[in-house]
Amino acid sequence: MPELHHPDSAAPSRRPQRPIAAGTGIVLLLAAPVALAHTAGDGATALVHHGFIAGLLHPWSGVDHLAAMLAVGLWSATTTRHWWLAPLVFAQMLLAGALLGLSGAESPAVEPMIAASLVVLGLLLAARTSLPALAGAGLVGLFAIFHGMAHGHELAGSQQPWHPLAGMLLSTIALHAIGICAGLALRARHQAWARVAGVLVSVAGGALLLQLA
Repeated sequence: MPELHHPDSAAPSRRPQRPIAAGTGIVLLLAAPVALAHTAGDGATALVHHGFIAGLLHPWSGVDHLAAMLAVGLWSATTTRHWWLAPLVFAQMLLAGALLGLSGAESPAVEPMIAASLVVLGLLLAARTSLPALAGAGLVGLFAIFHGMAHGHELAGSQQPWHPLAGMLLSTIALHAIGICAGLALRARHQAWARVAGVLVSVAGGALLLQLA
């Protein structure tokens, strides 16, 4: 007797794979640091002369900052219920660091700490390490100060740094939001994509550290 096939038998294979799509997209974004490594002084002159729009675009062109901000959002969304806390603290401390840089504060640790932030955040994400909420926020806040100082140094020659600084802060929040949305999409299932993203971020940070050595 011929075997009957139910018309819906293949339906599961046709379901939209939104978590997989989100994971693929975020991994491709975070693969950029591995391919492009570090761009020193990326756009400092443009920032000084082109105001808000240049500030808005700047974090998207600096792959070290791009990877760190996405990783903060991803890590927060995949490891803690307080997924908003670490990104919020990062944005606040980034602003504080930028003000320090604008005031002329110098630290030889700025570039090494930016690179170290990628290594640490990537490892936390890859291992799905959950820290107490305040400890996690404090850790990313510390790294954010150095990211902010780097931005502040780039804006130090501007007579009106507030417009590009506002643009950078807005992009920082947007990048955190992208990381959070991707992390929430991957949280229940498909955690492997977040782990791969974490490995890529750590590799990028290690490459930056080697360049600075």
